[in-house]
Amino acid sequence: MDPILIVDDDSGFRELLEAILRGEGYEVATAAKVAEARKACGAGRYSLVISDLKMPDGDGLDVQKWFGEHAPGTPFVLITGFGTVATAVEAMKRGALDYLEKPLRSPEELRRLVRRAMALKTEEEDHAMPAEGVQQTPGLCGHVVARDQRMLHILGLLQKVAPTPANVLLLGESGVGKEVIARCLHAHSRRAGKAFVAVNCAALAPTLIESELFGHEKGSFTSAVERHTGVFERAHGGTLFLDEIGELDPGLQSKLLRVIQEKVFERVGGTKPVEADVRIIAATNRELSKEVQAGRFRADLYFRLNTFPIEIPPLRERPADVDALAEQFLAQVSRRFEKPNLRLSDGARYALRAHSWPGNVRELENVMERAAILAEDEILPEHLPFAEDVAVGAGATGGLNMRDVERRAIEAALKKHGGNRTHAAQELGISLRTLQYRIKEYGLSGRE
Repeated sequence: MDPILIVDDDSGFRELLEAILRGEGYEVATAAKVAEARKACGAGRYSLVISDLKMPDGDGLDVQKWFGEHAPGTPFVLITGFGTVATAVEAMKRGALDYLEKPLRSPEELRRLVRRAMALKTEEEDHAMPAEGVQQTPGLCGHVVARDQRMLHILGLLQKVAPTPANVLLLGESGVGKEVIARCLHAHSRRAGKAFVAVNCAALAPTLIESELFGHEKGSFTSAVERHTGVFERAHGGTLFLDEIGELDPGLQSKLLRVIQEKVFERVGGTKPVEADVRIIAATNRELSKEVQAGRFRADLYFRLNTFPIEIPPLRERPADVDALAEQFLAQVSRRFEKPNLRLSDGARYALRAHSWPGNVRELENVMERAAILAEDEILPEHLPFAEDVAVGAGATGGLNMRDVERRAIEAALKKHGGNRTHAAQELGISLRTLQYRIKEYGLSGRE
């Protein structure tokens, strides 16, 4: 692995970062000036560059520009301090992977950032495509916006699997866009001319879900006054999207397995076999492998559905998509609300990147609609629902209080779930162990 380059004229901070990274087994090189960073660029390759903003002979944007011209593709992280919001936004616009706040809150903050950068670098190298392919991939579905390398890779996978008859299992938190991906798959499949039918397995009452899936005959139960066609029949020849598949009870799991295996089913109260010619795309926010181990999900059904799994990362792990999606949603609501001059301020853009997005893409869409209603022309941080948690200035007066953002998000999740830590952790997208650590750190309370 190529070394990490740290560029900072503050020897104490530079040595702190170097010690943390060397402790994790990374090879590290350092530079104290822009000129030294340029010289280092010519002397070798780097897996990541972490550069301070202010240095004696220039700034971090100079370093970013130099590496962009002489070592394109090198991930870049800008070290930001109080009052440098506008510069951090500019670095992001130029393609910076992320920013690191100074002073460093904890060693783990740096470790997480570097692990993420390395994961992206490895994935880019493993799935490198010609330049024209990268440009074409986001166009697989016109309504899918992606700038993050992992999302671009996912869209590349969709191109490969869409024309096949393989069942696809979409994994990811609520709100990441699993149905959007499912519709994209259908639109580029050989079944595109037929129906796409979606059903949320978690939204149906247990007494109705079998009827909704397979239909029922007239008189099969008290309220069955006429024959009902289930989603398997309505999707005949097309695609059936089973969202929240992990919520199916064991009895229905068994019936679903039979349909997948035998391609036939009977309506509730019926005896005549009905052909099931559908392609199944299933989705879940649960870890089905763990559900299988716990005995709550059938292993044989899991392996049938898991022919081609695709894991969609949460929005908080792909900040490059936040800007792109925000612009897309803003354009949509601008037309709908007849506000053609709406635009994002740098402060609002920075605040959007700083938010943890527990509701993922769905939350971002709602936030942009709300902001568009409140704003006249320029969307400012105060137009965002989490403005009270973030102090942002596009010039020099504001800085992000990220600890307050995190603390209030945890408080809100605990309140929403009546203090239940397990449910709060699931909504926040963190482990229960991490949540318990944060609760203790912030002096919060919440029942087990």
